[in-house]
Amino acid sequence: MQASSQSDTPAEAQTLKRGLNARHIRFMALGSAIGTGLFYGSAEAIQAAGPSVLLAYMVAGAAVYMVMRALGEMSVRNPVSGSFGHYATQYLGPLAGFLTGWTYAFEMIIVCLADITAFGVYMGFWYPDVPRWIWVLSIVFFIGAINLLSVKVFGELEFWLSLLKVGAIVAMIAGGLGIMLFGMGMGADSTATGMHNLWEHGGFMPNGVGGLIASFAVVVFAFGGIEIIGITAGEAKDPGRTIPRAINAVPMRILLFYVLTLFVLMSIFPWTQIDSKSSPFVQIFDSLGISSAATILNIVVISAAVSAINSDIFGAGRMLFGMAQQGQAPRGFAAVSANGVPWMTVVVMSVALLLGVLLNYLIPKNVFVLIASIATFATVWVWLMILLSQVAMRRKMSPKQVSQLKFPVPLWPLGPLLAIAFMVFVIAVLGYFPGTQKALGVGVVWIALLCLAYRFWVFPRRLPEREPVPAAQGSD
Repeated sequence: MQASSQSDTPAEAQTLKRGLNARHIRFMALGSAIGTGLFYGSAEAIQAAGPSVLLAYMVAGAAVYMVMRALGEMSVRNPVSGSFGHYATQYLGPLAGFLTGWTYAFEMIIVCLADITAFGVYMGFWYPDVPRWIWVLSIVFFIGAINLLSVKVFGELEFWLSLLKVGAIVAMIAGGLGIMLFGMGMGADSTATGMHNLWEHGGFMPNGVGGLIASFAVVVFAFGGIEIIGITAGEAKDPGRTIPRAINAVPMRILLFYVLTLFVLMSIFPWTQIDSKSSPFVQIFDSLGISSAATILNIVVISAAVSAINSDIFGAGRMLFGMAQQGQAPRGFAAVSANGVPWMTVVVMSVALLLGVLLNYLIPKNVFVLIASIATFATVWVWLMILLSQVAMRRKMSPKQVSQLKFPVPLWPLGPLLAIAFMVFVIAVLGYFPGTQKALGVGVVWIALLCLAYRFWVFPRRLPEREPVPAAQGSD
């Protein structure tokens, strides 16, 4: 019997509702991964690596695609609530599942802190005299309320928000290419726009290989959240069809959006003039003197931040819901509202985000880089566990079972092994550079605390192995 069915809430209410279709899932992944990392964090990555940041996004994008395929192989074979937390428990052991699930929730909290921080920065474009923490507080309450509605309402909102920012990126690419073709400059005394800006300001790799490597801390953060596709398996109407379609479509699109967008950005605006005081996208059009375009883009990047926060709270809540069913999280996290929403996890996540209000009040200038680095560690840890879980699953399968996989990972076993090596490399990068060493320290302390929590909270119970409750029933 599951922990959730032992609660005071009726067992039939302890299930999620399958209200997400293919377009919801596809745009949720876009919403979570195309957000602050591109519209705001890209400025930090550009400052570290210069134009060679394009290489960093391509390498990281390839590794992320392998992570998604590994997750897809497991999700299609066994679609459950909690997804990769459940898989880590099943294939690597209860401790691995405990570490994975709680680190993912930690990742989502940290990523949300970055997103709400960026939201406050964006609002400063219009209201520079209003303290940033006020905007952060308002968005926390708004998103918390949205996530208490039914999953279908959430999916629709996420679809339209993601559609808005994807459309804006396409328009920005088209407009940027038009500017490049017509040779419009950034001002009377500035260099004309064009591809030459990628190598005429210190070279394509102005800060050397070290700068390129340093940029991975922010670049990997930019892709964080895409693993939410696996989380949606418990609420997808047809996971065997929708999950593969979403995974096959989204990673390449994200890679295209990031690489092509930043290519255009650094061609029409020398990378040396891009700073992190506002979104590079707003900076470009504001410097061009197109004030209305800058205002429109600011609306877009605000929508992008809201969309990412929305997806991240959803993902963390569903992960904790699945862990509660396995006895690895407080039983109350399995409580489901009449709308089919794990309301307790939403409330807890919203309260945790109030930390962002405090950070933006105390250290508004340095909060983003610190948060992004910590989020990178948590993101890479989760991706590493996904890859290791898939490898462990394959090792336990017979050749006949492998042949029956409906969505097998490509380039097995070389692909997953290279992706695992890349994740270990990124963790090493965090420990090497002084600016991100604190983030690695926080990550190590977090894992140590989780190990202690498991030893004194979960392990003594010695819970018997139990079959998971069906992830969802019915439909909205």
